[in-house]
Amino acid sequence: MKNNYLEKLFSLDNKTAVLTGASGYFGYSFAECLLSAGAKVILYGRGEKIEKTAEKLTEKYNKAKINYYRFDLYNEKHYLTALRDTVKSNKNIDILINNAFEFSKKTGFNDLSGKFENISKKQWMRSMEAGVYWSALSTQIIGEKMKKQKKGSIINISSMYSLVAPDPKLYEGVDVFNPPSYGAAKAALNALTRYTASFYGAYSIRCNTIVAGSFPNTDRTAYNSPKDAHFMEKLAVKTVLNRVGRTDDLAGALIFLASDSSSYITGQVMVVDGGWTIR
Repeated sequence: MKNNYLEKLFSLDNKTAVLTGASGYFGYSFAECLLSAGAKVILYGRGEKIEKTAEKLTEKYNKAKINYYRFDLYNEKHYLTALRDTVKSNKNIDILINNAFEFSKKTGFNDLSGKFENISKKQWMRSMEAGVYWSALSTQIIGEKMKKQKKGSIINISSMYSLVAPDPKLYEGVDVFNPPSYGAAKAALNALTRYTASFYGAYSIRCNTIVAGSFPNTDRTAYNSPKDAHFMEKLAVKTVLNRVGRTDDLAGALIFLASDSSSYITGQVMVVDGGWTIR
């Protein structure tokens, strides 16, 4: 009896989730997590990568539970089209996970142009669009459907650099670099979480943030993947647990916030960082 209760509490059966940035490092892991818990998942992403992600997931999970939209989130017209079609095509949308962000030179990552003394307005604005506006737009459209349903869970994916500043010593002698625009955008996303929770709570819509710590991309071909072993060691010792995060370390927080097990939790920032930010 107890096991059945717990299974139901954390189950996502008969729930539909929208996941942005679904073909990214976190995105694929999140999609697997949601599907494993029983949800139908609608994947948002760009290029051939989102198609390959959907194909790979259908090989492992029920094809009927996977749908995807291929478009560039910077193209607002296409983004709105996907959001509105998603709303129209699904009886309910129970979960929205705002995960997408652009890690590239265009947002100031891993390039001298992203240094505080060099970063351009264009890089700042692109970071803000990816870091805040994409989440605001999806919340605006899908949130209206959730209001009519009088239920829903919105989960924003933030970073520990929304809470603390990067340590300059970490980046000495390595090619990777974290620009000022990233932490600023993610801090704004935390504020958006609180605002959404405050104004949507009357409709039984919850909104929370997962603040991810050090989760270096293990795909060595990825733009934001650290290539230096010593750098990885420096990241590990910054945490209390003496290791960097793995994508499955986020699974528990994701399912907790997406499921009914967190039905009385809203407007909160859940930090998953191995203890990095406590000291």
